[in-house]
Order: sequence, then structure tokens, then C-alpha cells
Amino acid sequence: MIIYHNPRCTKSREGLAYLEEKGQKAEVREYLKEAFTKDELAEVIQKLGIEPSALLRKNEQIYKDQYKGKDIKESQWIDIMLEHPRLIERPIIVSDDKAVIGRPKEEIDKLLA
Repeated sequence: MIIYHNPRCTKSREGLAYLEEKGQKAEVREYLKEAFTKDELAEVIQKLGIEPSALLRKNEQIYKDQYKGKDIKESQWIDIMLEHPRLIERPIIVSDDKAVIGRPKEEIDKLLA
């Protein structure tokens, strides 16, 4: 199990604590320090079962200033998130062939069942 984590984010810290409460060991990957590769991000999105745009943090200033309202193809969002990893929703928890966004933290239960 891997948790893509930002320790400065309250929701991400809550997700990590929730895993620990449930007795789950997870590899912690601080994705702002250890960036996703394009293939990794595409694989995580596929495991989440969502379009790339559904992984965006649309309240981030970078999004509002540079991308809001623009006609951007789904395939382009991956490159944009690689360039601006703060736009990636967090935490993301991956277990085998499934993944969830741990917001709210109870979403993590979908991987633990």
C-alpha cells in the first residue's frame, strides 16, 4: 500500500493517521518531494477509475490563474499536474490494482474491505 502524501495538508495527515489507526502499514510518498513520473500518474488515475481532471484541486491559485475556463483535453491534464504537482488532490492511497482519494478519510475503507 502506498499513500501519496503532503505533510502540510490537514486532510493528507488525517488520511495517514487513519491508516495507522486501522493498523495498516503504508509506504509514504511525499509526491511534492519525490515527483510522479508520467506513467505512475497515469496508472494511479486508471486505478482511481476517474478522468485526469477529476484529480485536480480546483481551488489552488495556479488552477484559477492559468487553467480555469480553458479548453484543455483530459490527456493534457496529466502533463499539467506533473508540472504543478500541487494541483493533485490528496491523499491518494493505492493498494494493488485499486486506489482512492482519502477525502473524507473514510473513503480509505474501500481499500481495506
